[in-house]
Amino acid sequence: MDIYLVRHGEAAARWGEASDPGLSELGVAQAQQAAAYLAPRLSAKAQLRSSPLARARQTAQPLADTLAAQLVIEPAFREIPSPVPLEQRQDWLRQFMREHWDTQEAVLQDWRDAAFDTLLALQAPTAVFTHFLVINAIVGRLQGRAQTLCFWPDNGSITQLRRTGQGLELVALGEEVRTRVN
Repeated sequence: MDIYLVRHGEAAARWGEASDPGLSELGVAQAQQAAAYLAPRLSAKAQLRSSPLARARQTAQPLADTLAAQLVIEPAFREIPSPVPLEQRQDWLRQFMREHWDTQEAVLQDWRDAAFDTLLALQAPTAVFTHFLVINAIVGRLQGRAQTLCFWPDNGSITQLRRTGQGLELVALGEEVRTRVN
């Protein structure tokens, strides 16, 4: 059973500018490209899950429309919780991305575990619309890497996983960043 982790399209605002921006014009095009790629790969029984944040939901909508499928909002796929105010978030994220998982506070460890466990609980092929660091947390765990940042998934990129028995394996990384990281 395949699971696709789709990084949201380009956001209309940068990290420290808005807490929940929607998609930019380019982000809308990236969402449409992701839908065109995924639609022929997913059956009618496929599930669509999304972070509750606007940019992820808006990225998922073209595929939901194409498949006439229900989009389920899943808080476990939300962006990493930051312990600082919005105006300090960009600096906090830059520092976090230079660190390792074994030095992180319990709330961040729990966030990572919740995303991974939610993926393990999926029972049907699924497209998950989520965020840069969620994808990194999952990929890093599957690769046994200690770093919080393992690769740079581009906006609208699709990372493919496969459910194997009781676990998950990485099939293919999505395209790496060519657009700015918001």
